[in-house]
Amino acid sequence: MERLQQLQELFDQTLLGISMGRLLAACLMLFLALLLKRVFAHLATKLIFKAVQHTSSEMDEMLLKSLRKPAEFLVLVVGLSFMVKILQLPQQPTDLAGLANDGIQILLTFNIAWFCYNLISLLAHWLSHWASKTESTLDDQLIPFIRKSLRIFIVFMALLMLVQNLGYSISGLLASLGIGGLAVALAAKDSLSNIFGSLMILLDRPFMLGDWVKVGDMEGTIEEVGFRSTRIRTFAKTQITIPNSTLMNMSIDNFSRMPKRRIKMTVGVTYNTTPAQMRQAVADIRQMLRNHPAIDQDFFLVNFTDFGASSLDIMIYCFTTSTVWGEYLDAREDVCLKIMETLEALGLEIAFPSRTLYLHESQQPSSEDPIHRAG
Repeated sequence: MERLQQLQELFDQTLLGISMGRLLAACLMLFLALLLKRVFAHLATKLIFKAVQHTSSEMDEMLLKSLRKPAEFLVLVVGLSFMVKILQLPQQPTDLAGLANDGIQILLTFNIAWFCYNLISLLAHWLSHWASKTESTLDDQLIPFIRKSLRIFIVFMALLMLVQNLGYSISGLLASLGIGGLAVALAAKDSLSNIFGSLMILLDRPFMLGDWVKVGDMEGTIEEVGFRSTRIRTFAKTQITIPNSTLMNMSIDNFSRMPKRRIKMTVGVTYNTTPAQMRQAVADIRQMLRNHPAIDQDFFLVNFTDFGASSLDIMIYCFTTSTVWGEYLDAREDVCLKIMETLEALGLEIAFPSRTLYLHESQQPSSEDPIHRAG
């Protein structure tokens, strides 16, 4: 009994207004929280190992890794919260209980922000997986921008919550940030419009890297698409940089999106061509196009269309199956040569621009002309 009384007296002794018994119970709670933290970490490691073995997706593993550290820290925060309740900290002369509760709120806010911050990597991984299935590389360039923006937003919101948990009013801070943000937005108006222009390029996808485009008077291939501007490499090997905001307000002619390339030409033969020869020439050219392996068979036209100034004009209108520039030129060259062979076999000549002058000799005055005699 005497020892129990001594222990009771020891536990009843106070330090800073807190009994030794409560201090001992708080220490035991802290030890238990640290122990549970270690146990949770061990179990989480096993779960991650099993997820890696039994699932083919990396998403499960990344989710567990994102949860692991914040969850371990949450166990410790809960243990500290119980410690504060056990200690029953005094409020006079200093409000230790209020300070401890504020500290718990700060740790809890930090833990939530930590977890959300880690989830951004999971979201970025999912977006990268989605972007890899698309032909465009613009969305691949946008993913790092989204990841950084979301992380900055989470950190900013966490700081606002911390300030509010400490008892400070954030309305004045938000008002000042609004005025400052307005000033920054006005100063960076062009930069922001270019960023929104890059977002519109991503969503609308008028072109991809390497596409042959014509924008206004500028023509070339898309070399790089940034968040501020797009670079076009011209066929003269010069580089044109166009702000994205300007680019999205212009008409974009994307030649790389052509399913086939057009051949349109007019061949003139001389005026000594007979109607029978003209009908045969048109029929032979049509048959040549019908048998040509590089010509698309869905649609083509060959017709005698005009009586020109110096020729009888035959219009040839067709499409090549290939859109590659070199292959298109080879097909066009072969079509031109076969047309020449067809006309030559029929004995027809290709006309060239010419002009015929007719000279009329005026009548000379006779010797009996009165005017002539007077002279």
